[in-house]
Amino acid sequence: MSIKIPCPNCGERPLEEFLFGEVPVVPESITDPEERDFDRAFMRSNPEGPVVERWFHVYGCRRWVTVQRDTRDETILG
Repeated sequence: MSIKIPCPNCGERPLEEFLFGEVPVVPESITDPEERDFDRAFMRSNPEGPVVERWFHVYGCRRWVTVQRDTRDETILG
């Protein structure tokens, strides 16, 4: 069974129509711009539980959607 992503423009659509990424949180203690960019691009927290993600609707309206997903059971929270 595929995860269904709620697109505000196209309605509920299957996961395969989207590209996604975690919204990274870079620690304020990192002040070097190059280190901040590295952390933002490559360091993912991969937490267990609710995470905020940005999904790009590639095969639909081509807009970004922000959703909250629970990584324990793959449910979309909002």
